[in-house]
Amino acid sequence: MILIVDDTPENLISLKKVLEKNNFEVDTASSGEEALKKVLRNSYVLIILDVQMPGMDGFEVAEAISGYSKAKETAIIFLSAANTEFKFIAKGYSSGGLDYITKPVDINILLLKVKTFYRIYEQNRKLNEMQKTLIEEIEFRKEAERKKDEFISIASHELKTPLTSVKGYVQLLERSVNKGDTETVKKHLAKAQIQLEKLNSLIADLLDISKIESGKLKFNKQNFSIDQLLDNVIEVMHQSNPEFKIHKKGIANCEIFGDEMRVEQVIVNFLTNAIKYSPGTSEIELTINVKDEQLYVAVKDYGIGMLPEQLAHVFDKFYRVEETSQRFQGLGIGLYISSEIIKRHGGQVGVNSTYGKGSEFYFLMPTNSNSDFND
Repeated sequence: MILIVDDTPENLISLKKVLEKNNFEVDTASSGEEALKKVLRNSYVLIILDVQMPGMDGFEVAEAISGYSKAKETAIIFLSAANTEFKFIAKGYSSGGLDYITKPVDINILLLKVKTFYRIYEQNRKLNEMQKTLIEEIEFRKEAERKKDEFISIASHELKTPLTSVKGYVQLLERSVNKGDTETVKKHLAKAQIQLEKLNSLIADLLDISKIESGKLKFNKQNFSIDQLLDNVIEVMHQSNPEFKIHKKGIANCEIFGDEMRVEQVIVNFLTNAIKYSPGTSEIELTINVKDEQLYVAVKDYGIGMLPEQLAHVFDKFYRVEETSQRFQGLGIGLYISSEIIKRHGGQVGVNSTYGKGSEFYFLMPTNSNSDFND
């Protein structure tokens, strides 16, 4: 938009008509004081400013405008009939003007100048947008690189921990075997097995990430009983975590079309996290229902919970809550994988949480998912 500032009404009207006829949006002000008020409220590409005005003259208005951060990039063209000497023209430029036109105005020259300033403005706007996009892309890549480096460091540590434990138990097994201590051998074997299962789980997650990145995460979809699946999962979870009571609420009473193993993977991840992040508690709620052919499954714990700003990132790849990353093991990819699995079933995941009181992770998916998400 263009702002014309002139104390002579006929000058305002004639200039406004010419510019509007050439498809420019125009605003007017009849004094320097009115112009400053409008500059504070609106954004202008160009200000055509008369020099000779009562009260504040054009030079004073220009100097005041140059002090507004909002209007620093606004171009100013001075119009003057009286002050045509070099010193006045020089003052116009030093006051913040980009051009100085003497009256009577050649309207064709003025139009050429206006079009030129608009073209420069548009080019600058596009350059600024490109620069902003480029900066955002650089920051995004730097953050992605940082997360990748952090993930590699975490993954190395997480993989090394069970591997070191297995190595230790194997050494203890050798001694126990040589002594013929069968009971100790069994204990060491059981502990080594637990560490191998952890290692297997970590490797499986890494493979899933690789498959997701390459678009090769495959699904074997068929009809299965979600109620039976949940009962089996609860039984297995209870065997490995006997101190936790998992309360199942609701029933689906229908079959689900999807990849049973992958849906189980999501539920196990939700339950495992609920147990992991609920030290000092012993109860978890697992809710299931079906409404309008949509399956709803939620896992609620009474653990440490999360802050509002953490909820937006909890399903991001490699995301780990800072204050828990030192206390709890993990790669920070389980929830991301779960999210991708549910998305590829045409569903969505979500979380509700209150810091210090617990979290509820849930997912919704069609009971009859015939989507083509990398099936």
